[in-house]
Amino acid sequence: MLQTLKNAWRTPDIRRKLLYVAFILIIYRIGTVIPVPFVDASNFEANFGNTIFAYMDVLSGNALSQATLFALGISPYITASIIIQLLAVAFPALGEKMKDSKDLNEKLTRYITVVLAVITGYGYYALLKSYGMLSLPAGGKGIEVLAGIVIVACYCAGASVVMWLGEKINENGIGNGISIILFANIVSSIPSILIKLGQLIRTSFAGDIRIGAFSYSALRPAEGADKFWAIALAIGFALGVILVTLALTMFVIYITGSERRIPILYAKRVVGRKMYGGQNTHLPIKLNMTGVMPIIFASSIMSLLPTILTLCGVVQRDSYADCQTFWERAQLFFSADRWFYPVCLFVLIIAFAYFYVSISFNTTEVANNLKKNGGMIPGIRQGRPTSVFIDNVTRKVTLVGALFLGVIAILPIIMAPLVIRPIVTAILTRASGYSAEALTEGRVVSSFSQAFAFGGTSLLIVIGVAQETFREIEAQLTMRNYKGFL
Repeated sequence: MLQTLKNAWRTPDIRRKLLYVAFILIIYRIGTVIPVPFVDASNFEANFGNTIFAYMDVLSGNALSQATLFALGISPYITASIIIQLLAVAFPALGEKMKDSKDLNEKLTRYITVVLAVITGYGYYALLKSYGMLSLPAGGKGIEVLAGIVIVACYCAGASVVMWLGEKINENGIGNGISIILFANIVSSIPSILIKLGQLIRTSFAGDIRIGAFSYSALRPAEGADKFWAIALAIGFALGVILVTLALTMFVIYITGSERRIPILYAKRVVGRKMYGGQNTHLPIKLNMTGVMPIIFASSIMSLLPTILTLCGVVQRDSYADCQTFWERAQLFFSADRWFYPVCLFVLIIAFAYFYVSISFNTTEVANNLKKNGGMIPGIRQGRPTSVFIDNVTRKVTLVGALFLGVIAILPIIMAPLVIRPIVTAILTRASGYSAEALTEGRVVSSFSQAFAFGGTSLLIVIGVAQETFREIEAQLTMRNYKGFL
């Protein structure tokens, strides 16, 4: 990997492309810190720390929690791409037109992205208004309407600029523009996790808890504080987070690189004066053929109702006893920290994995191509038997890959309430001497524990984009016949 980067940097064309990508990412990161007028986002964590918006904030590079120009991030573009793929399946005639015309696909994606950006931008404005997070000057209804237009226009313009930046990376960079922007967003949240780990260790030593979203200004050590066990738990927890993340990373890399190889034998044939064929090769079927698309599809469906309820002003309560309406109970039932969410998410991921493979991998076409080129699977007749055999193998491999995606997706969701939260509570209670109830009421525990629930989906995206980028760089090096690489 390091040698590939070194060789790429020595190649003038690729070096210019890498510098161009870095320049685009710098522009993007500047946009994530430009604030939107009339918005006060200081209470974002207190209001939305336990909702789906916390996950969306990670995908936006913390731009959503800061209410900046690129708060919507790439979510409208990804959603538009998913809609286009579903429309191509639902309407075969449209799918054929989009295959023949790449411009049609790009134009439809752009138009749908802008429409979704306007709708989502207005939803965020209504949400911020309902939670009192707008900072409006005196002026009555006219100023409020003007502020709403400005906020929605800024969000829509930001989403359009992000889409344009991604397309520029595709044109003048190394490709995968939107994926690289998403990669940068997720990686940018890693320093905040390390800072939280440092704060937790410092808290265990000093016993002084100071959190921005914490309702109290400070908690000094009370009677019963046990700094020794607090320090031991904090250091052990920090090492555990790092080791688990590294182990999970190695596991994801191993699985994403695994494949089922079907042996292929090409018969000898004479064309003119030359003989072709006669060699043995294989047909690779990747274990994780779908990437993270099933997780994105499933997460979008599972978060649809909670997002709509939140945008409509429904407050998420901590327990059913606190719920006052049916919609508040529905919001709590579909929340990520309840049993229904991970179970349904796991089932939907498996279903969408099979769906995505069925529309992206045509076994009949593969079998026909093998037959045209004189290839065959040993012991399997050409034509339909080959298609059936490949289809059976693909289904088995897809099941294993879908189970892998499901486990990776729900593992952080399950570990957050069962492992992370109890350990963080134990550290803070021993460090301060205050009860767990007092810390929970002040959102101290949630402020710490949410930072360490680094999603498996995010890890899959980071690793997948990194591997795809390196493959693209290696392909460009190969095309240039770079001596140091070959």
